Amino acid sequence: MLVHLRELYRYRDLLVSLTVRDIKVRYRQTLLGVAWAVLQPVAFMGIFTLVFAKFGKVSSDGMPYPLFSYTALVPWTFFATSLSLAVNSIAANMNLVKKIYFPREVFPIGAVLGCFVDFLVAGLLVAGLLVLYHRPANPQLVWLPWLVGVEVVFLMSLSLLVSAMNVFYRDVKYLVPLGVQLWMFVTPVIYSTSVVPERLRPWYLLNPMAVVIDGIRHVVLHGQPPDVTALMISTVVVVCLAAAAYGYFKRVEVKFADLI
Repeated sequence: MLVHLRELYRYRDLLVSLTVRDIKVRYRQTLLGVAWAVLQPVAFMGIFTLVFAKFGKVSSDGMPYPLFSYTALVPWTFFATSLSLAVNSIAANMNLVKKIYFPREVFPIGAVLGCFVDFLVAGLLVAGLLVLYHRPANPQLVWLPWLVGVEVVFLMSLSLLVSAMNVFYRDVKYLVPLGVQLWMFVTPVIYSTSVVPERLRPWYLLNPMAVVIDGIRHVVLHGQPPDVTALMISTVVVVCLAAAAYGYFKRVEVKFADLI
């Protein structure tokens, strides 16, 4: 594992180049450019506010629902977009895979890093909404790097898995968007974790995205620390998943050129 990681580090310039390329290709010939990174979660924020806050009367723990939903939509959009782009990242670059050697994991990881830039851009609007709704900054924001780090590692793990599996089974690229849509309903994007029955909450929080989004809301909106026990469990789960996913990817990558 360490040998593979050192090799990936040697190809860091290639990883950066592919990440920049993905960002440029995504917004080439668009009028709004990187502003699309903000418009997507903003559009969902408006729809969710109208449907779930106005009509459905969904609880937002006393917070303005636009702020409540957008704070969750930023990390969730990062999650959904990264997986949708990463799943076909290797198959879409088959010419490079067949011709020259380099660590193949640069493709799914680069897709995640490219979407991370969008995540940072969209996150700037959270600060604007906090000012708009008179929510001051607080010392608990120091938890954000840990929470975001868990999501990034979790995303890279899943991206390595689905991108490798998609080479062998092309159904995966169709299953991933469906799975992401269903996953949103077991993640507190629309609603708060406070509505989850107490007896089910420990199982519910085994979902790393639920822990990340709930933690971000606690930190950013309420000025409270996240559920530290759940965060530590998620961290261990994500690290183990990352090791398993990377190991699987490196075992099967030698077959990519023959199957693509």
